[in-house]
Amino acid sequence: MAPVTAAEDPETLAFETTVRDGGNEVVLEETYFYPEGGGQPADRGTLGGLTVLDVQQRGDDVVHVVDGTLEAGETVHGAIDPDFRRYCMRAHTASHVLYGAGRRLFDELGYGGFGITPEKVRVDFSTPTDIDDETLVELERLVNRCVWDSRDVTWSRQPQAEALDRDDVAFNTKTEEGLTDETVRIVEIDGWDAAACGGTHVSNTQEIGPVTVLGRSNPGEGLTRVEFAVGPEGIDRRAAEKAAALDAAETLGTAPTDLPEAVGRLREEREAVAAERDALRERILDASVADIAAERFERDGRTWAAGVVDADANALAERVRDRPEGIEVLVLATPSGQLAVGTGEGCDAGDVVATLTDRFGGGGGGSSEVAQAGGLDADGSTVVDSLRDD
Repeated sequence: MAPVTAAEDPETLAFETTVRDGGNEVVLEETYFYPEGGGQPADRGTLGGLTVLDVQQRGDDVVHVVDGTLEAGETVHGAIDPDFRRYCMRAHTASHVLYGAGRRLFDELGYGGFGITPEKVRVDFSTPTDIDDETLVELERLVNRCVWDSRDVTWSRQPQAEALDRDDVAFNTKTEEGLTDETVRIVEIDGWDAAACGGTHVSNTQEIGPVTVLGRSNPGEGLTRVEFAVGPEGIDRRAAEKAAALDAAETLGTAPTDLPEAVGRLREEREAVAAERDALRERILDASVADIAAERFERDGRTWAAGVVDADANALAERVRDRPEGIEVLVLATPSGQLAVGTGEGCDAGDVVATLTDRFGGGGGGSSEVAQAGGLDADGSTVVDSLRDD
């Protein structure tokens, strides 16, 4: 659990104290450094002029790992990095605001934890609600509205039983944060959210600044992870998205707010063009098969037709299944050497494919009426010419 001094007085960034246990892993008589825990990283700064590399809670002690050694009994000056402390305060409070927004949008909401990095913050929700793009937009809107509303943020300790009886308090049941002591530290955002938490926070939501939701993912265990940014990262992301929207709107000759309608029209036009393209391909393929059938030839006492067409394997199979009238064996090949064979009664398409793969390599198979092959060591023209010349 985080020491009371760091969480209760997050604005104190410089202090003097006595070294209780010396060395390069230092324990102080008192400290305002926040140790890593509950998803919040350790404070940065200096201690006795030495860089603090890490801060960890070990039992009742807060251990400061420094890049040197300090002597027990020595009086030292501690200085906490103000920018990083302020960032963590804003980010941690923003996670509570985000959860409060989730309370208003999601069903059967549960808390699965959170984490802060210098670039972004994550909150893991447990909910059956589908968190789609539209929901993310509304989540961001609610968060920034809470920031704008300048709601007070307070914290206090309450008896554990009393805290557990409150339906409005969020607990991380996975880590059991706040449930190991007789009292529970509750952080409340006035009229918005309440949660058991030992982190550092700002005293008013307006201090968070703009929040930008970055996206969502599925970390497993029935959770949905929402990531967001505060500070410069969030501002830069919002600016990049705005620039992209303006550029797209200019290209489409519309306003940014009308982009969905413009994109919808483009999608309809694309689908219409694709359908026209596919219909044209079908007509070209039908014409090609008709030309191939017109050059039928006799082989093994049967009427054959064979030719090269530019189509996919499914289209080849459909065409050989519906052979032109009078064609007993139809062989269609792609330029790369994929084959489809369709036969009538008394002739096995699989046998034809087996004969061709024995000669040209590759493999294939199918039914007695329709069979296919691929991976041949010859192109389609070579295979077709061999049927005509043999």
